[in-house]
Amino acid sequence: MKKVPLKEFRARPKIELEKELSTLRERMMHLRLLIATGKVKNLKEMKEVKRSIAQVETLLRDRRDIPEGE
Repeated sequence: MKKVPLKEFRARPKIELEKELSTLRERMMHLRLLIATGKVKNLKEMKEVKRSIAQVETLLRDRRDIPEGE
């Protein structure tokens, strides 16, 4: 999975960010399974997925705190 720059996340609407968050969480669960079974050698991908999840959650939290119309 290719790392998505933060600029691209910021440009997306809230609904799309929620879908992306769901996809990233599924990917992380899948990677955990593969790591546990020893099928993945590239642990860097797990780090990138975790970071992307944190970025999306932060953007969603920021958008929730800002009232509509501002």
